[in-house]
Amino acid sequence: MSKSICFYFQVHQPYRLRTYRFFEIGKKHYYSDDYNNRMIMRRVAEKCYLPMNALLMRQIEQWGGKMKLALSFSGIVLEQMEQFAPDVLESFQKLVATGHVEVLSETYAHSLASLASPDEFKRQVTAHKHKMKEVFGVTPKTFRNTELIYSDEIGAAVADMGYNLILTEGAKHILGWKSPNYMYANAINPKLKVLLRNFKFSDEIAFRFVQDVFRTEDFVNWLNALPEDEEVVNIFMDYETFGEHQSAETGIFDFMERLPEAILTGTNFKFATPQELAKKLQPVGMVHVPNVLSWSDEERDLTAWLGNPLQDDAYRALYELAPKVRRIKDEDLQQDWLQLQTSDHFYYMCTKWLSDGVVHKYFSPYASPYDAYVNYMNVLTDFADRVKNLSKRKNEVQKVVEN
Repeated sequence: MSKSICFYFQVHQPYRLRTYRFFEIGKKHYYSDDYNNRMIMRRVAEKCYLPMNALLMRQIEQWGGKMKLALSFSGIVLEQMEQFAPDVLESFQKLVATGHVEVLSETYAHSLASLASPDEFKRQVTAHKHKMKEVFGVTPKTFRNTELIYSDEIGAAVADMGYNLILTEGAKHILGWKSPNYMYANAINPKLKVLLRNFKFSDEIAFRFVQDVFRTEDFVNWLNALPEDEEVVNIFMDYETFGEHQSAETGIFDFMERLPEAILTGTNFKFATPQELAKKLQPVGMVHVPNVLSWSDEERDLTAWLGNPLQDDAYRALYELAPKVRRIKDEDLQQDWLQLQTSDHFYYMCTKWLSDGVVHKYFSPYASPYDAYVNYMNVLTDFADRVKNLSKRKNEVQKVVEN
């Protein structure tokens, strides 16, 4: 029996905030750290995006329709490519144009909007869909939420937006004895199919790859050892795994260069995109997720972004502004609103220790979670003042018009 393997990669970089001091509140309204955003985008471009895109293009050309995958771009990362790395954007466009790369849908700002505001969530998903059409000429049909955040209710909301498939984490605490290697259905709206990440296979590449210890042959042997009736293995991870998180010196590119041939000639697995799986596979049952999960940290919950006093205070202060922001037609304000929603800002405020804490520290541009909180709240205070002033001005204009 032919089985499927589905590779999906998340492509995202946040707009990092410049050091914004208390005395600037009310005086300076520019928040982005242009120097570091440009520098990091170019670094990741050279180490990851350009070489990995070239590698995938070679494989697609070699294997034709047999090699395929899915990519999910935040709107925020595409904006930075347009600004700082047009060569990278062009290389991604060429990949998508092959017809063997499915582009997925998500929130524009890589945000936590699905947890905070149904209206903002829908607004960002719509904006993201328009961006994908503008940049790649495609309209996504598969949804994956920020960091694979999912619950039964979020899935039902996604189904209401017209999607037939969503990706999320195959977490132990929701699967129990069941395997992630099947198609499932949303517990509220069974019309929405659910693909689950195989975190064991995915994390071996993303976090534990070591040359001369983890070989292509090992990966193939793991696939061949799976029970015969299991239908699909979903390998989901950050695209920046290749060359950035795992440097070229580890042999990660060599591993990926050899992997398609090893899978196609040494197993009964065939590559498939999420939408191909949606058409091919029927759910074996419903997956019940009453409490929100994600693919992050050991807990696979929301504690990477929410839960400590710093994160919760910043999150509350941000989304309290949502109703007013939606009524203001100011382009600069709306752009800042998106950038401030990016989940990375809350990730930097995480106060976890041990191994998860080390990962958080690796990604953070701040010396401590407290520095991240103070800087973010300084920016948010200025932003809130702008919202207040623009709302007041809008109301005054409205009164003049009515009179």
